Amino acid sequence: MKENVLDVLMYLFETDVDTDENPESDQSELRGELASAGFGDAEIDRALDWLEGLTDDRDDLACNPQTAHGTRVYNDVEQERLDVACRGYISYLEHIGILSPSQREILVDRLLALEASDIDVEQIKWVVLMVLFSQPGQELAYARMEDLVFDDSTGAVH
Repeated sequence: MKENVLDVLMYLFETDVDTDENPESDQSELRGELASAGFGDAEIDRALDWLEGLTDDRDDLACNPQTAHGTRVYNDVEQERLDVACRGYISYLEHIGILSPSQREILVDRLLALEASDIDVEQIKWVVLMVLFSQPGQELAYARMEDLVFDDSTGAVH
């Protein structure tokens, strides 16, 4: 089965959100569950590393108060991996109050850590949910983002 890290993460996220079990399961238990679901060892390892990076100390990604309302300038690597639509969507999420500047930095870090050759807005939506879910006190932002992810409307309302 050819799966990528985001597929493994989405599987974990959906099964953890849908159950009342402890989301911080033992790693060997998680590995067994993912292997029985058909995921390969390499993808499982990369997904667990990605999750570990999500909960690592984020002091180096925090914004200081003076730059919290500044404009985010993406470097060359970020611009290469995150096209204009992706960067615009991230800016939109920050503008409507779903993401704080420090959460935006976590999001960009975790998107780049996916090592995917092409990142699109749909992938960003799922990673935003994972970032918000991993942080305490973000229930409202999570619910608003969940509405955006599961919104069935595809056209503009006139």
